[in-house]
Amino acid sequence: MRSLELLLLTVSLSSYASAFSNGHRDIYHDHLGRDLRARNIVYNGALSADTYDFVIVGGGTAGLALAARLSEDSNTTVLVLEAGDTGDAVADRINTPAKAYYDGLPGTAYDWAYTTVEQPGAGNRALPWPRGKVLGGSSAMNGMYHVRPSKIEVDTWASLIDGGSDNWSWDSLFNDMKTSETFTPPSSDIQNTAGIQYAASSRGTNGPVHASYSGFQLPVVGQWTETLANIGVEVQADAYGGTGWGAFVASSSINPSNWTRSYSRSAYIDPLPPRSNLNILPNATVTRIIFDTSNATNLTATGVEWASSKDAAKKTVKVRKEVILAGGAVGTPHVLMHSGVGPSDVLKAAGVDVVLDLPGVGQHVQDHISTAVTFKSKIDTAGSLRTQGNNANSPVFLSFINAATAYVNVTDLLGDSAAQFKQQVSDELSSSLSTLVPSTSDEVKKGYQTIYETTLNTLLMSPIGQVEILLALNAPDSIAIQAALQHPFSQGRIYITSADPFTPPAVDPQYLSHEADTVILREGLKLARKIGATAPLSAALGDEVSPGTGVQSDDDWDKWLAQNIGTEYHPSCSCAMLPREQGGVVGADLRVYGLGNVRVADASVFPIEFSAHLQAPVYGLAEQAAKIIRATYNNAAQDTGAGSNSSSGSGKTQATDPDQSGDSNGARAAAWSSSLAVAVAGAIAALLL
Repeated sequence: MRSLELLLLTVSLSSYASAFSNGHRDIYHDHLGRDLRARNIVYNGALSADTYDFVIVGGGTAGLALAARLSEDSNTTVLVLEAGDTGDAVADRINTPAKAYYDGLPGTAYDWAYTTVEQPGAGNRALPWPRGKVLGGSSAMNGMYHVRPSKIEVDTWASLIDGGSDNWSWDSLFNDMKTSETFTPPSSDIQNTAGIQYAASSRGTNGPVHASYSGFQLPVVGQWTETLANIGVEVQADAYGGTGWGAFVASSSINPSNWTRSYSRSAYIDPLPPRSNLNILPNATVTRIIFDTSNATNLTATGVEWASSKDAAKKTVKVRKEVILAGGAVGTPHVLMHSGVGPSDVLKAAGVDVVLDLPGVGQHVQDHISTAVTFKSKIDTAGSLRTQGNNANSPVFLSFINAATAYVNVTDLLGDSAAQFKQQVSDELSSSLSTLVPSTSDEVKKGYQTIYETTLNTLLMSPIGQVEILLALNAPDSIAIQAALQHPFSQGRIYITSADPFTPPAVDPQYLSHEADTVILREGLKLARKIGATAPLSAALGDEVSPGTGVQSDDDWDKWLAQNIGTEYHPSCSCAMLPREQGGVVGADLRVYGLGNVRVADASVFPIEFSAHLQAPVYGLAEQAAKIIRATYNNAAQDTGAGSNSSSGSGKTQATDPDQSGDSNGARAAAWSSSLAVAVAGAIAALLL
């Protein structure tokens, strides 16, 4: 097969990546046998100070990006508190892209392993909600899709908050997403095989996070856009410049110099030289923020309490300037509520003293839900090829992850009945407000209405995708065409049920509580079946395995999907950037209402769900947050432009080093032989994954 020929042609060019095959633990050894420790990460639990300018709660996708940017200022001290471990012991499982499918971290100690409450709309099932509990957070365990939202969505977000256009318009976030990435085009062979289209002008060239394409592709991927075009779906030539809809082959967060995952730790932290002003402490669960309550209308955070485990003694670190919450859509509201900030009825029921009644904390939760139509395969898939020959140990082959996608709009789904559907959803607003809002707060109800009407009147009838369609080739004998709802009308909540911060919060996304979500997802699944029956893709597919030909009527589909949907792993909106009177939690400057020096910088602040995977916009959010914060204290220019573009120990050096170390920050692997100094620096950076 052509795919195997491509593998043989390219594997020799990437043999150096085999150095990553065995994983490694906290202590490393250089080529002289000397012990080395990952720089800036505190392995012995002993912090270098008891007070820091900034304490970042959460060392995940956004948290580590913020830490790298804020610590560029040598007069600023930064501490990151991360509940999870370093990930060193499972480095190979993190770094090898394909292991996200075959040997990933969900269900391990590196997963928060949340579970929803039983979902009436999903067959009364309690569904898993994996979230990364490790340095790098969910960027260390996700599917690596590097996809951006569209201009329509981002500008809509900016319009929902006073001052939003200054920092959160498309033009702003677009520049920040470009700042965060280094894009590497595919080779001509890979581009031709997979039918990849891209516009280099829309991509970043000097950022920390690598975005590229797998080094191995299957010819069936190249049939994707042609198949979608044959059923009338637009083929998108530039999905990254603000028009992220239609069919395309997405880039992934992969470093093509060694075929490893590029994630927030390997991108923003590992390439750094030692910084005396940066400490990253793993195995440190934040239990609460401590406040000075002398000014009841503008509370000041003075410290952060944390513990290494449920039974360990609690410790406190003091804060000079700010606490920045970057715990994600679950972790951030969890910490706020245990700090006494949130809906007073929830806090009182859990036995937590109310410090600030802020009803929107944990509300407005939105998530993508998905399931798939599955067919027998007539061709070799990545899953079947993995068991053949040396594929299981080939870095090039193991860089293959699913990337063929399409964001289909409401007309693709409903045709001429789209306008009638919109009217029906509009007519249901009043009853939805009275029965579906998981709060008695008038402010939260106003926010629910704002999000509902925005989704209905701005997003629904636009060209942006209402369902994402994905081609999955990682199973050995089957091919799946997945459908994922993108703009849910169902909104849920996250809330605490105990005063113990080590007790997981209750997660209730209220999946499919609004009938419109069932209709949209059902039509997405019908479209997936239609795609499977359309040439040229249809030649690779055999009989339908699931749900099977017995599912035909709308009622059949609705019953089946209720029993088969699950998360697409993109929860957001739980600390929404909305006006306070609409149940908002943060303003345009990311400050929590009523708190003088606490900000939130993660996916929880998005007020609407995007038609995209969330890691790219979260990196952009973190870049912008760092600029806002730095400008507040040292009048720094809004465009930092700095940062290492290294991932998994490879990339150009751009980061400002406050200690003026001579470390190279990880020179590109291809140049390791050019000088001994560059070789040593690159080797160290590679070892410190």
